Amino acid sequence: MQEMVEKMQRSEISTHVNKKYLNSRVFCIEIANFLMEEIIKEKISADHLLYVSLKYTKTCDVILNLLYRWKVMIEKGMEKLIEKAKKSKKWKPVPNAPRAKLVQLKKIYAKVPEVRDTLELYEFFRDVDKLEKTREHEFRKGVNLKVKYRGEIINVNIEKLEEYAEILERFISYLK
Repeated sequence: MQEMVEKMQRSEISTHVNKKYLNSRVFCIEIANFLMEEIIKEKISADHLLYVSLKYTKTCDVILNLLYRWKVMIEKGMEKLIEKAKKSKKWKPVPNAPRAKLVQLKKIYAKVPEVRDTLELYEFFRDVDKLEKTREHEFRKGVNLKVKYRGEIINVNIEKLEEYAEILERFISYLK
């Protein structure tokens, strides 16, 4: 009798552990799906800014808003990358600081061009508010935002924004 009770308790414990494991896996999948939905929502908003708002307004404010949207989208993508790295046990605990996460993600995904290029873009997008900027040709066809970044001038115009959009499109495809 004692043996049967112990055996039942062991099977109940293993069932409970299996349910807990299953629930944690489902929870991780739900988080991944939620993050992907959020990334896609940000991408839709950014695409609207690029292909509609910028086309009609032609202002540097729209460019700055677009860069901000992309920055937020990349941050959400970074969270998905962190989840992916944790699953493959490549993620080492770091402080909850964005810079520390960025450095570790660069090391983990150094050989993945889609991620590497996007993380470099993220650094630019993150710093663009603090950088010296010059607005040119607003309300005209050749709207341009000149940004001084790391000692060089970057012309952020429609062609450059389309290049950025292509890089980010590859990044999202990699995340899926």
